[in-house]
Order: sequence, then structure tokens, then C-alpha cells
Amino acid sequence: MTQSRLVYQTQIWQEEPEANNPFAAKTSYCHGYDVHQQIVPNATWIESLFLLFKGERPSSKQQQLLEKMAIILSYTSMRDAGVRAAMNSGVSGATHAATLMAALAVGAGQYGGSHEVNLAVQLWQRCGLDVNRWQDALLSYKNPKSAHHVTEIWLDVEHPIGFDPNCPECPTPVLQALTLLASLSDGQALPWLSEQRQTLEQTVNASLAMTGVMAAAFFDLGFTEHQAEMLFLILRLPSAAVFALEQQQQGWRKFPFFGEQIQLNNDCGQQGTTT
Repeated sequence: MTQSRLVYQTQIWQEEPEANNPFAAKTSYCHGYDVHQQIVPNATWIESLFLLFKGERPSSKQQQLLEKMAIILSYTSMRDAGVRAAMNSGVSGATHAATLMAALAVGAGQYGGSHEVNLAVQLWQRCGLDVNRWQDALLSYKNPKSAHHVTEIWLDVEHPIGFDPNCPECPTPVLQALTLLASLSDGQALPWLSEQRQTLEQTVNASLAMTGVMAAAFFDLGFTEHQAEMLFLILRLPSAAVFALEQQQQGWRKFPFFGEQIQLNNDCGQQGTTT
């Protein structure tokens, strides 16, 4: 009786074992390229990242676009909830792994987080360059029953996807990112978004957010919504890491806790009531 062999199924990776050690790889291939003979000596980080996700080398324009996206996202500021989560974890003395997991968990949501990018890429897939379809889709959050969605763990979206209802005007960094990325893209989404931004903002009474810009960029690069969500999470980790390390070094005494700023309008303790 022969024992069945357990084999992982992958189209990404292939290995050739060492002659005297079947548990060590002599040669590794990623999408057909020799990792240590072709990719490592010749590719940039961005080229290798694109190859990993897409299975092919990027064009010069695609490489430039993804590189600028990576730089923009790696400089995510302390205003971002995911970065602040990492800072809270860092100053508490948590492990580095826990700190990055905090950044990923908080930065994974659908208001400024990676899942919003996922949803926005899906909008590009459905609406294309049709401004009327975009207007209808962006306003569909007001009536969740009519929105295109499947039953999942996520709650209904409470704002126009890719837009920020709390910003009266589009923030300068978002405009700068959109202008730069649109000039580098050989796709249609970013240039179209640059032209239609004000129309869409007026439709939803909200300003374009960085998630909306990045979703258009990911779509122009041909990434799926799931690939876009993963990359958005990964590329924001550098900021989370360095801010967390800084707060860990400074210590909790310099960290802005908010106890003194909390005001209770109905303090049961002061009223002398008991429960």
C-alpha cells in the first residue's frame, strides 16, 4: 500500500532541492524567474513586488507609478488611526509583532482603511468611466438594501466609498498625490478621477480621500480588489513601525493620554446616585 504524497499547489513558486538535502532548496523560481540569479541581482524592490503579485514584470510606467504609491503610503502620518494604534501599542511596551498587528487591525477598516480600498476598486470594476454610474454607486450607501454587496462580516458602509464626509475641501496631500499619480499612469482611472473629482465631490458632499486615489491607482495597475487591499496594508507599515518605535523610546510619560480632556455631562458619581 503506497502512502499518498502531500503536495502544495502553487503557480507562483517552484524549487529544485539540493542533491544531498531534499529539505533545502538549491534553486528557487518565482513566476519562472530564478530568484537568486535573476531577480535579486537585477530587480528593484518595486519590480519584485509587482512580479510577486501580478506574475509579470512591470512596464517602466507601471514601475514608476507603484513606486510613488509606495512612497506616499509609507509616509502615512500620525493622523491615521492605524499609525496611532501602533503608537499606543509601542508606548505600552508590547512586542513589535503585537504593534504591527495593532496597526494592521485598526488600519483594515472601511473608513480610511484597507477594506475601503477593496470596495473602491470594486466600484471601478462596476462603474468604469461612467460618471452617472459612479454618482449612483457612491450615493447607494444611504440605502444599503439597494447597494451591491454580499453578506459578510462587514457592517454597512456609512459614507461614500473613497471619500471623506468630514473634510469640507479635498486635503492638499490628496490633491498632490492625485496629480502626480495621474501624470504617471498609462491607465484611464487616475486621469478620469482627476477630471471628475469636483463633480463627484459635489454629488456626495464629501472630499476625495487618499483611499479613493489609491484605489484608482491600483485599478490602473491591474490589481484585483484583494491584491489592492493587501498592498495597502503592507505599504503603510513603515510609518506605523517608526512612530511606534519612537513612542516606545520616549516612554508613556510623554504620551498624550486624554483623561483630563474627557468631560462627563451626566456623572452619576457626583450626583450621589447608586446602582
